[in-house]
Amino acid sequence: MANPVTVFVPRETAAVSLGAHEVAEKISLLDDVNVVRNGSWGASWLEPMIEVVIGEQRIAYGPVTVNDVDSLVDADFLNGGEHPLRIGPTTEIPFLINQERWTFWRCGLIDPLSIEDYLAHQGFAGLQAAFKKGPGFVLEEIKASGLRGRGGAGFPTGIKWQTVADAAGEQKYITCNADEGDSGTFSDRMLMEGDPLQLIEGMIIAGFAVGASKGYIYLRSEYPLTHRVLTKALVVARDAGWLGPDIQGSGFDFDIDIHLGAGSYVCGEETAMLESLEGKAGVIRYKPPLPAIKGLFGKPTVVNNVVTLGSVPLILKQGAKKYADFGVGRSKGTLAFQLAGNIKRGGMVEKAFGLTLRELIEDFGGGTASGRPVRAVQVGGPLGAYLSADQLDTPLDYEAFSDIGAMIGHGGIVVFDDTVDMAAQARFAMEFCAVESCGKCTPCRIGSVRGVEVIDRIVQNDDREKNMILLNDLCNTMIDGSLCAMGGMTPFPVQSALNLFPEDFTK
Repeated sequence: MANPVTVFVPRETAAVSLGAHEVAEKISLLDDVNVVRNGSWGASWLEPMIEVVIGEQRIAYGPVTVNDVDSLVDADFLNGGEHPLRIGPTTEIPFLINQERWTFWRCGLIDPLSIEDYLAHQGFAGLQAAFKKGPGFVLEEIKASGLRGRGGAGFPTGIKWQTVADAAGEQKYITCNADEGDSGTFSDRMLMEGDPLQLIEGMIIAGFAVGASKGYIYLRSEYPLTHRVLTKALVVARDAGWLGPDIQGSGFDFDIDIHLGAGSYVCGEETAMLESLEGKAGVIRYKPPLPAIKGLFGKPTVVNNVVTLGSVPLILKQGAKKYADFGVGRSKGTLAFQLAGNIKRGGMVEKAFGLTLRELIEDFGGGTASGRPVRAVQVGGPLGAYLSADQLDTPLDYEAFSDIGAMIGHGGIVVFDDTVDMAAQARFAMEFCAVESCGKCTPCRIGSVRGVEVIDRIVQNDDREKNMILLNDLCNTMIDGSLCAMGGMTPFPVQSALNLFPEDFTK
């Protein structure tokens, strides 16, 4: 009897929303077929993208709906047959082969919940290197790699870890901020669904480096599929001895719990997240003390996001220098840029820092979905500044963006064509802040409400000049007086819209 043909069908939120479960179920009914549910390669515009293993190759077809399966069978897709949805070998898809995949190299490649598959693809090799060489080696490697926080602030990870390692305290914690709430961002979710054991490994390494025995993943409640995958991954890791007491006979104990958020955007801020983890309302804490000194339950705490922690295992496996050789200046390594909005080919692109926005939008994204010219791009979530079409050649690195009053943040890129109303976008920024503010500080709580009212008066030509001055004063007050980035950065999209697209405010 011939070996069954292996067909990969993604179990990832975007693909599932487009019918991947139904496709997998129908293909599994075929004779001599083994369906493996993998993560997504990140080419969201091709989802659900299925792959048939033929010899040493995987032949991709997509986007496949359940209604396409019969015609695929008729075309002999299990042997790589020709079909209008046939893309060809996965390794030859331009969207994928032109990336520098570091953190996401296993996403799409493996069965995310197979410990055997993970181990066969260098899984836990970074942790084993850490156990062999000790916590001091780990801290120095992370510092030498130049890895900075991928959650938005870009703070050097090694310095944060060193601070926690040096802090006094018998109990320390590793917290993973997976409350991915920025518009146009989905890389955390894709990593957790496509390679959850890598996140677990990164958290164990962090715990080993700083002397923490407990970790928490603070996961946004809007990710139910991610929650199921992560929960199963934790069980798989524990059952195989890679999580829990005396990991692989190392003498090191570490375990992880998942905590579901309650839908608050502001809990993406580290201190509000810690408050929520403690069972309190998700409200910003005053700083100092920093979480690294006095964090969760008053103990020294590492707070990193998913992609930051997910980048760690391969740094330990392949060395800090190899990672640091990617990127430019102080922006070392790679980042998962996420293309969304009015874009022809949406998805996740992992590239080294230094390419331009234009390269991402045109070469990878294929331009706008509407075919109209790009007018504005928002980078870094709903608090990020808008960039004009004239700024598309700005290189994607932290310092270059800072120089033009923008930020890279979590790497979310939302594209708008020339039909966008930028006054409406500025109003949305203020309205978003008004809805999501935790209410602790006056500039954010009240300033955002007043901001919506002032923008409305400007657009209605109600004492325009006076209200323009008032809006700028209000923005400066929010920047200078807010306790956290929620109120302090809301003015960035507003001011950039005012400066770059003033004509939209004079209707």
